[in-house]
Parts: sequence; structure tokens; C-alpha cells
Amino acid sequence: MNGTKKPILAIVLVLVGAASYGLLSAVFKLAIADGWGVNQLTFQQVFSGAVLLWLALGVARLRGSKLVLAGNWKAWIMLIATGVIGLSLTTVLYNECLSRLDASLGIVLLFQFTWITILLESIRKRQWPTRQEWIAVLCIAIGTVLAVGVLQDDFGKIDGWGVVFGLLSAVAYSLFFFLSGFLPQQMDPIGKSTIMSTASLLFVILLQTPGTIAESFDVSLMGWGLLLGFLGTAFPFFCFNYGIPKVGSGLAALLGSMELPAAVLAASVLLGEPLTIGQGAGIILIIAGIMAAQQKSPGLVTVGKEGES
Repeated sequence: MNGTKKPILAIVLVLVGAASYGLLSAVFKLAIADGWGVNQLTFQQVFSGAVLLWLALGVARLRGSKLVLAGNWKAWIMLIATGVIGLSLTTVLYNECLSRLDASLGIVLLFQFTWITILLESIRKRQWPTRQEWIAVLCIAIGTVLAVGVLQDDFGKIDGWGVVFGLLSAVAYSLFFFLSGFLPQQMDPIGKSTIMSTASLLFVILLQTPGTIAESFDVSLMGWGLLLGFLGTAFPFFCFNYGIPKVGSGLAALLGSMELPAAVLAASVLLGEPLTIGQGAGIILIIAGIMAAQQKSPGLVTVGKEGES
């Protein structure tokens, strides 16, 4: 029974974590509309996320939980690298994208991580993608063209740098999914999240000027940072770090598709961003592509879990 419950819990956590992360873009746009800069919000988001995780770690210790952290230097390096790449770079690049583009467009660009994850898995396995994976890439490509609005007359008005930042955030996000599948499964998810979040905070601090950090502790800004840190760092990172090693990075990419409709719905409800028929069709195609990538033999569905006991 226990062996059955754990995968179900892992699947649910990855789904909920993806939905939480999907709300982030709309909340970030609301914070920008409130008058705050992207650098201030990024710092507060990562700072608040790290503080929340340290608090969760302290509560777990007080309750007597035995936390299993990295047992060797290689595991520590993997944790730090995954934190810097998976959280810092994704957050910095994606926030820059959101500061320049609509939230619904930003999430579509971020979602290019799906086919990038397929590419990384193919390179790791040293074999060409399967027919289903090629179909998935094609669906995602066509869906992206529709969702981004390439065929529309006003496409030239889209901020080019915003597109670049969005695509780079997709690369960083795919590396997070890929690398998380290789973290030791026996490690405590709260401990893993805390270490990675702390590493990412130190990295973000290096990118900020002293003046930006000093200005980032306004009460109102800290409120936005707390919300962003919970939705975009603490909660989804805990969910992903617990769930991804158990379900594998391939299935995690499928479950992570919940982030796309959650983000688009939030952008429509909270920001009033319009959703055209073409965009809706593109989003459906992207999700269909993710589903197609998972239509493979049982031996391939567990990719990313090889070598685990």
C-alpha cells in the first residue's frame, strides 16, 4: 500500500506546485502595476522564499523530524547547481520577460521547457527522440506560433528582448526539471528546497546593487515579495523536490502542464488580458504535445529515475 500511495502523493504535489507557479506571472504583473521595479521584486521574491523555507525547516526540526541532507560533496554540488539554475536563473530571466510582455505570452514562452526537456533526455540517453516525441515537438511548435500570435498583424509590436528572456527562462526551467531527477531520492524535500533556495538567494544578491537591496525592504514591497516567494519559490519548490525524483523528469513535464492553463486563467481573471481563439487553440496544442510525449513504453515513462533504489 505504501508503495502505491507515495507515487500518487508525488503526482498531486507536482500538479499543485505547477498550478501555484502558474499564478506567479499574474501576481508579478500586479506588483509591477503597483509601482515596483523588476530587480526589487526579484530580490524580495527569492529572499522571502528562502526565509519561508528556513522557517519550515526549523518547524520540522522542532517536531523531531530526522532530516537527511546531502551525504557527499557531489550531492551538495548538485543541490547548489540545481538551485542556482532552477530557481535563480529561471526567476531572474522570467521576471525580466514579464516586465516586458503580457503574462499570457510570457508563460507560453516559458513553456518551451517541455520540448527542451525532451531534447535533454534524448541527449542523456544518446538516442533520437521517439515518433511520439517528434509529434510532441511539432504540436508544441505549432501551438506556440498560434499562442504567441506570430500570424497576427501586430506581432511586430512585441518586445524582442522580452521574447529572448522568455526563451532563456525556458532553458533554465528545463534544466531544473532535468537536474532534479538526479538528486538523491532519500534526501528530505524541505532540506533540499532550503539549501537550493539559499544558494539561489546568494546568487541573486551578487546580481543586485547595494542600493537595490537597501530599497527592497519597504513594507508594501515585502508584502508582494512574501506572496511571490510563497507562490514562486517555497511552495512549488517543496512540491517539485518531493515529487519529481519519484515520478521522473519525463512525467513531471507532463504534470507541469497544469501551470499553463493556470497562468492563462489567472492572467485573464486578474489582469483582464484577452484570450483569442488562436491563443486558446495554441495552448491546447501545447498541452496535447506534452501528452503525446508521454505516450511511450512503460520503461521510458520512468526516465530520470534510473539507478535509484
